[in-house]
Amino acid sequence: MKKLAIIGSGDLGQQIAYHALHDGHYEPVGFFDDWLTKGEIKHQLSILGGSFDIESEFKNGTFDCLMIGIGYKHLAKRKELFEQYKDLVPFGTIIHSSSYVDKSVKVGKGVFIYPGCTLDMNVEIGDNVLLNVGCVIAHDSRIGKGSFMSPAVKVAGFVKIGESVNLGIGTCVIDNLTIGDYVKTGGGAVVIEHLNEPGLYVGVPAKFKKSL
Repeated sequence: MKKLAIIGSGDLGQQIAYHALHDGHYEPVGFFDDWLTKGEIKHQLSILGGSFDIESEFKNGTFDCLMIGIGYKHLAKRKELFEQYKDLVPFGTIIHSSSYVDKSVKVGKGVFIYPGCTLDMNVEIGDNVLLNVGCVIAHDSRIGKGSFMSPAVKVAGFVKIGESVNLGIGTCVIDNLTIGDYVKTGGGAVVIEHLNEPGLYVGVPAKFKKSL
């Protein structure tokens, strides 16, 4: 089993480590965290250093692949770290065994797909994407890199979702729509028209609330 290191030792990092191990994907060996001291123990795993230690620890054989455990409140940082290290170290991908992923689906690097998700025919998932518990992505839809889908997000067919998009818990998106880069929706939003301008959209139907 390959050894996995995780950037970020908070709740998301812990969940990645848990599913990596208990669903049989990787052996978690520790976290990189700029706010903690190397050698500290967090969630029963070691702090391997800060983000500046990633390349040297990889060259030393401490880990084989990397994933990012930084959540939706810091999508810009997730993007920055992925772009910084994508050509220097291999990124792992976790697709939980309880999820259905059609054989035609394309999944990028550094992706974390939680339990109970459904990805239908011809779906494309970009690099560094997270699909939380119970997401449904219908046929021929595309999720852009660095995007974060909260639990129970439902995306209909032929939807194009841009980069660094954060769809809040229970968001529903009808078919044949485009959601632009850096869009965020509130919980329970229902998207029935294109969302082109970056910012927060809330309500049923989803309407622009404010810039972020």
